[in-house]
Amino acid sequence: MVIKSHEQGSNVSNPTKRIRWATQRVTGPNERHIRQSILDRFQPRKTTSSEKKRQSADTSHLDGITEEPEDSEAGDGQEAEGRRIYFNIPLPDSAKDENGHPVTHYERNKIRTAKYTPLSFVPKNLWFQFHNAANIYFLFVILLGIYWIFGNPNPALSSVPLIVILFLTALKDGIEDWRRTVLDNELNNAGTHRLVDWNNVNTSGDNISLWRRIKKATTHSIISTYQSWNFKRKGSATGGKSYAERAMDNRPSIDTRQSHRTSVLSIQSETSEEGIKMTPVPSPQPEAVHHTQNDRLAADDRPPTSFSFDAEENAQSANGHPSAAGKPSKDFVPKFYGSIVDPFKQVSGKARFKSDHWKSVQVGDFVRLYNEDQIPADVVVLATSDQDGQCYVETKNLDGETNLKVRQALHCGRTMKHAKDCEKASFIIESEPPNVNLYQYSGAARWTQRDVRKPEELGTEMAEPISINNLLLRGCSLRNTDWVLGVVIYTGQETKIMLNSGITPSKRSRIARDLNTYVVYNFVVLFFMCLVSGIVQGVTWAKSNTSSDFFEFGSIGNGPAMSGFITFWSSVILFQNLVPISLYISLEIIKTAQAFFIYSDTWMYYDRIDYPCTPKSWNISDDLGQIEYIFSDKTGTLTQNVMEFKKCTINGVPYGEAYTEAQAGMQRRQGIDVEAEGAKVHKQIAEDRVRMLQDLRKMHANPYLHDDELTFVAPDFVNDLGGFSGVEQKTANKNFMLALALCHTVITERTPGDPPTIEFKAQSPDEAALVATARDCGFTVMGRSKDGIILNILGEEQEFTVLNTLEFNSSRKRMSAIIRMPDGKIILYCKGADSVIYSRLKPGEQSQLRRLTGEHLEMFAREGLRTLCIACKELAEEEYQKWNKEHDLAAAAIVDREDKLEAVSDAIERELTLLGGTAIEDRLQDGVPDAIALLGDAGIKLWVLTGDKVETAINIGFSCNLLNNDMDLIVFKIEDEKLESAEAELDRHLETFRLKGTDNELQLARHDHRAPNPTHAIVIDGESLKLVLENQLRQKFLLLCKQCKSVLCCRVSPSQKAAVVRMVKNGLDVMTLSVGDGANDVAMIQEADVGVGIAGEEGRQAVMSSDYAVGQFRYLQRLILVHGRWSYRRLAETIANFFYKNIVWTFALFWYQIYNDFDVTYLVDYTYILLYNLAFSSLPVIFMGILDQDVSDKVSLAVPQLYRRGIERKEWTSLKFWTYMLDGIYQSVICYYMGHFLFAPARFVTSNGLTINDRPRVGAFIACATIVVVNAYVLINTYRWDWLMLLLTAITILLPWFWTGVYTAFPSSLQFYKAAPQVFGQLSFWAMVLLTTGVCLLPRFAAKAFQKLYLPRDIDIIREQVGQGKFQHLDRYEAYVPPGKLPSAASSEVSGPAKPHQQNGKPLDDDERPMYPPSVANTGTTHNPRSQTGSDGTDYTGHRRSLEAPPRPSLDRPLRPSFDRMRDSMDRIRPSYEASNDFTSAALLTRLESSHSGTPTRRTLHGSSSLR
Repeated sequence: MVIKSHEQGSNVSNPTKRIRWATQRVTGPNERHIRQSILDRFQPRKTTSSEKKRQSADTSHLDGITEEPEDSEAGDGQEAEGRRIYFNIPLPDSAKDENGHPVTHYERNKIRTAKYTPLSFVPKNLWFQFHNAANIYFLFVILLGIYWIFGNPNPALSSVPLIVILFLTALKDGIEDWRRTVLDNELNNAGTHRLVDWNNVNTSGDNISLWRRIKKATTHSIISTYQSWNFKRKGSATGGKSYAERAMDNRPSIDTRQSHRTSVLSIQSETSEEGIKMTPVPSPQPEAVHHTQNDRLAADDRPPTSFSFDAEENAQSANGHPSAAGKPSKDFVPKFYGSIVDPFKQVSGKARFKSDHWKSVQVGDFVRLYNEDQIPADVVVLATSDQDGQCYVETKNLDGETNLKVRQALHCGRTMKHAKDCEKASFIIESEPPNVNLYQYSGAARWTQRDVRKPEELGTEMAEPISINNLLLRGCSLRNTDWVLGVVIYTGQETKIMLNSGITPSKRSRIARDLNTYVVYNFVVLFFMCLVSGIVQGVTWAKSNTSSDFFEFGSIGNGPAMSGFITFWSSVILFQNLVPISLYISLEIIKTAQAFFIYSDTWMYYDRIDYPCTPKSWNISDDLGQIEYIFSDKTGTLTQNVMEFKKCTINGVPYGEAYTEAQAGMQRRQGIDVEAEGAKVHKQIAEDRVRMLQDLRKMHANPYLHDDELTFVAPDFVNDLGGFSGVEQKTANKNFMLALALCHTVITERTPGDPPTIEFKAQSPDEAALVATARDCGFTVMGRSKDGIILNILGEEQEFTVLNTLEFNSSRKRMSAIIRMPDGKIILYCKGADSVIYSRLKPGEQSQLRRLTGEHLEMFAREGLRTLCIACKELAEEEYQKWNKEHDLAAAAIVDREDKLEAVSDAIERELTLLGGTAIEDRLQDGVPDAIALLGDAGIKLWVLTGDKVETAINIGFSCNLLNNDMDLIVFKIEDEKLESAEAELDRHLETFRLKGTDNELQLARHDHRAPNPTHAIVIDGESLKLVLENQLRQKFLLLCKQCKSVLCCRVSPSQKAAVVRMVKNGLDVMTLSVGDGANDVAMIQEADVGVGIAGEEGRQAVMSSDYAVGQFRYLQRLILVHGRWSYRRLAETIANFFYKNIVWTFALFWYQIYNDFDVTYLVDYTYILLYNLAFSSLPVIFMGILDQDVSDKVSLAVPQLYRRGIERKEWTSLKFWTYMLDGIYQSVICYYMGHFLFAPARFVTSNGLTINDRPRVGAFIACATIVVVNAYVLINTYRWDWLMLLLTAITILLPWFWTGVYTAFPSSLQFYKAAPQVFGQLSFWAMVLLTTGVCLLPRFAAKAFQKLYLPRDIDIIREQVGQGKFQHLDRYEAYVPPGKLPSAASSEVSGPAKPHQQNGKPLDDDERPMYPPSVANTGTTHNPRSQTGSDGTDYTGHRRSLEAPPRPSLDRPLRPSFDRMRDSMDRIRPSYEASNDFTSAALLTRLESSHSGTPTRRTLHGSSSLR
């Protein structure tokens, strides 16, 4: 079909033209190939027909391109080739089934992260529970015991333990999953406004399956029953949420959230059931129309593109002719975009927008969204409240960024405002099938354009392409836009955010997975015990002339073989305790208690949002004690995403005072007392702040300056702005601040008051920080006018005309604004990355300024600050008009629009004049560097996986102390995007570590849990990461990363994050933990062994899918190093003791069978067998798993090296299992034969002449002694002997005495009647118990004593030091040890006290000497491999306690302590190694020159870069 086109071209400049690039995925040289390769990884390759359709969608009517005709029915109903969505157009026959229902069925918008539903809970939970081999075994034993022939005295009673275990486990799983269900329901029931009372032909409400109806009815009945019961229980009283309920909150419901909109035109209806026939956008009043027309641009000033046309013109264009109010210029014809609204369509007028639930939204629905709303599904934007069709969205839940992004409405839908417009809109959307690519979308809207002047004509077929810029993705939030009208194309699991999230996995801890293996070992032992019993019994019955011929009436099997067979299965019942079914329920109790302790830990409570550390998966707490790799997001996880302007350099003069985390980390590595230095610097900064505020108010009484919001502290800047250093510096400072106030896309929000406030909403938090600093210094952005921007400059308001805005993107790395100044001059202001700006400066000029500015920027970067360069250029009128024509053509293009715009922009951004540079701090969350350092000391490796750009990640790496100046930074960036190039780079870097990437090297790496030397770090971007994750390169990349201290992956998608976690988890066979705060982190959170969600102030998608939720990153150190290590050690010791105690008991019964021909006679009363695991031996071992502590929480944090045993998995090994098993067999021999030999010599007659050598009383002797032994053994293996543990052990030991006394007091005990006084009254009983206990425990006691004296472990030495009082100073701190106050530890793995650096001043006491990381602490077994002199890794050996002011002031400038401190540090540390396109040293900046003819000079870097 032919697309209607019009001529282009104009010589008229557009006064307010801003191209929204911030939301576009910038194309590289092979963009189409890259996109196709990404899609091919996640879905099958499209057919030729679908590719043709895609090409036709990419072509546009704006360029007058003729599209190829295609069969409109070719792809109907075929989801694999895309989807066709019809709006107010009947479905073709090919898209309907025989019943007239749509053939294509779309996913519901209801999502479920929970594992169960009310109907599936029982069968599904039982299915999961019977994955435990022990549960299957005991079910079999119960079924076996039903048959009396196998000798089970009470089959019903035997089933009680299994029933209790299944019930308690199901109860725990149900509570855990109910919380997920509550969060799901809150999201699914969130409110949105969708069009009702109209026919959505794409779905059929009647086509609901019977199974779904049953599920809905069941769910409703259960909820109704629960609500009625809850109402009866609580009565009519209501109250606020509890502490626990707040902890589980997902986010405020949209319907209950208070609206902050003040415009009466956009107020939502508060009645959820009330329909909205006409949206809250009234028709313009005559006065308003008159006012708008008066303010409208003249005809000659009308823009030639759609980026600034208003609704009235659009409406007239819909009628098929140009606007009469704005006559076209003689040089051009206004573009005609058409409208999907059919003016001749007859409608009922009943359609209205109604508040409905998210789960009710369907594909093809019209939805209306309001400011602050979250997007319920993937929506194509048709119209917005903005006359230019723009809306702003925040994508924090999607990509982790809080900066605003711009989306555009389709030109053909911008006239739509009311519900009746939706009824009249007739069009089709051809969309690609759902895929995971967050940055690309391809579709087209097709409709028949009718001419209002010619109603008899059929109309013209028209189309408009749909890209990612027209799409609102589920999970995003609408910002600074009154309303948006759109149509739904993807719902539920087919939305991009859900496709990147994956399925909620069912996680089991490593110990739980290994436990089945050891249970199988017990099965093998049990099998041989039963086999021996069966064989011996069969052989016995086969013998003749034995006593059984006289005393037995024949075997139960009527033959030796059958008797042996029956005995075999009877032995299974007798020895059933060998397989510890009580172990599973005990572990559930222990893990539940551990989860409660984690939840109740007030030191992990974040009071700012009232959120404790919340366990969501209770059964993997022991995995927290084995974590070796942590994968962390950056934005919102490590940082607060709060940017603060700290420093700048203007005309070669540095300004600003700051003391950053990175600077403190650098000084800590130099041996400086950071606390003393920090206090000194902060005091100086506070004094300078007061002086600066006074000087600012003397210069100008700025009502928008608030003392607490000032981040740029520079009194000398204010002096120079007032002319203290001359007119030249004054002018430079003014021009610099003008650049900050003009070169941006910030939206202002003014709040009246006393004093008034101005808030800035920006696409980037960096941009908001720059504009806020300009405001604080007297250059306040008051808002935007029709033609430009209004500034208040030191009390005087001026208006500047914004001609063009060329926005920032990841490829350009710069942003420019072309401004017409009040005096008529045209100035281009440009800000961007230092290397990009330097390459575009006017060659041969400003050499001295370049050198000074480069030095200052490098110093700022070393402090962990984000740097930008500021430059400008004056344009002649003729030069600008010529360029603007080319820009208009590029802006109107559809094919390769981004490339054309970039080429045009590149042409004007040349021969710039350098103004200076800025330095912004992306503030870390509190305690992040210390937490990372502590985790690193524990042997845990941290990788950062972020969607941010490379330079941002590098800066954060320095701020977090993940990177330092002693590291070689490997910047992995493959320019040609070929596998061969990537493999060559990997091979080159592997040679540095003498590796080849072989399978043998991988096997060695799996068993090497040591932390890599702090000499190398890797930074890799998403495109390069895609290459190295291919099968043939993955192993080499993994081995290379294994050798690096830090790994930073930048510009990665959620799926790539999960792929990296999977690569490390499976490749190295290690325990992994992922932590993030946004929906873009869900995939890696679910992929890792343990997922942790950061409950930020906005968005809880990561929390919903996580295993643990915390308020701040710093709480990880306590969660892992304290609770994780405790849980792992407790569980490992508990399981070993469980196996031991069951072995002792079962084998004691087994030895008795030797003397009765293995006829499966019970040695003890049957109640002892039932109560042994339930009461006689359970409490000590359970409370060992709940309460045992080897060291306190403070010592655990003070000596993080104790955690390394968990990384190496030394607490639970096969050797430990078999050691406890053999110890149990030995003790079972002692327990049985002590009683056996006591009664063997003679008849045992008491003082009253009665014997007590019958089987039940002999069994009482042996059973009581055995119970004492196993409980005492558990106590020996317990570290913490407090009053509770001793009391529980004593109660458990005495319980058999109590039970025997009570039970035998009644005649119902039959043969056991009055056995208690008869047995306990014998002196021989007490003597045997004491002797048996001593003989049984002596080997274990001797072995532990020998190990602690001659082969001590880390924990043994630390416990000894605790006993000696060397950790008493920790009692001064409430929660965790502050940095620099860590005590030393010495052991076989953590060698003697860390030797302090030689410092000028009093040395620290031994108890308070800092324990430095291995990279800077030289001990007996650790050293810095990069140091040849035993220093701390730097070239400086005479560290001071404090950095004083340098002896020489630089440039003779006063009041610059921060700059001079950093200069002094730079003189004493090694040069920067971060020379790359993104992180550039001063030496490199001075060598960059611009190119007049083409692309600016670029350095193509592959791999590491060093400027040594």
